[in-house]
Amino acid sequence: MMQGVYPALTTKFTADDQLDFALFGVNLDAQLAAGVDGVILGGSLGEASTLENGEKLDLVRYSKDQLAGRIPVLMNIAEGSTKRAVALAKAGAEAGADGFMLLPPMRYRSDDRETLTYFKAVAEATELPIMIYNNPVDYKIEVSIEMFEEMADWPTVVAVKESTRDISNVTRMKNHFGDRFKILCGVDTLAMEELLMGADGWVAGLVCAFPKETVAIYRLIKEGRIQEALAIYRWFLPLLELDIHPKLVQNIKLAEQMNGLGSEYVRAPRLILEGDERSRIVEIIQKGIDSRPL
Repeated sequence: MMQGVYPALTTKFTADDQLDFALFGVNLDAQLAAGVDGVILGGSLGEASTLENGEKLDLVRYSKDQLAGRIPVLMNIAEGSTKRAVALAKAGAEAGADGFMLLPPMRYRSDDRETLTYFKAVAEATELPIMIYNNPVDYKIEVSIEMFEEMADWPTVVAVKESTRDISNVTRMKNHFGDRFKILCGVDTLAMEELLMGADGWVAGLVCAFPKETVAIYRLIKEGRIQEALAIYRWFLPLLELDIHPKLVQNIKLAEQMNGLGSEYVRAPRLILEGDERSRIVEIIQKGIDSRPL
């Protein structure tokens, strides 16, 4: 578990802002058919900040039923209080989650001691494996090597979503910990680079719209077929850049819609793209679709 390609799935909504399980299932089937190794629900791309906890748990239950144990289902935990994070971990386990992705506390910028105390409370509240999400660019809290040194003694913390934007951090983690933590790249535009440096997997965004190409890149790299992987990656890069943008959710949902794997519906305060902004993104996506290698 926690290696290979793990899509950070978007959450599908209907026109009246309800969960669209039917459309979510279409995308889930496409991911499974492409050969992904697991899925992550309710992450940043899944509009975690606007989902009710009950909706997150419903997504877990639906995914578990649909996948029938073929690949693991991880639930994201992104809470503003330790109490709520612990409660969600317990509820997620009861709903059938196979593991968790865990962010530092939301909104309050905790220091290292506070962050570790928060992580430890969740780690001790469950026996399920946990992937720490290290994204200081977007969430302003860096999980340092020293912090991972303390977590190395915690059996439930097994992986990191590496989103520091510093590819040398893969080598830094490997030098310090060997294979103690699985390392999954969390930045689409650095995925091939980090996989070549020894990352164990890819928590991907554009995979939601282009699952075959994402899985192909990962597998070709792991098979040592670098030039074949590079050809696909170079085609993919303009699309992958849609992930490193404040409107990544709208961008990727538009790509899903254009590929028949989703819809543009987002939850307010996000709004569907329109005008020149939408036209520019459509052009990028359509060019990718017209020239896709697989």
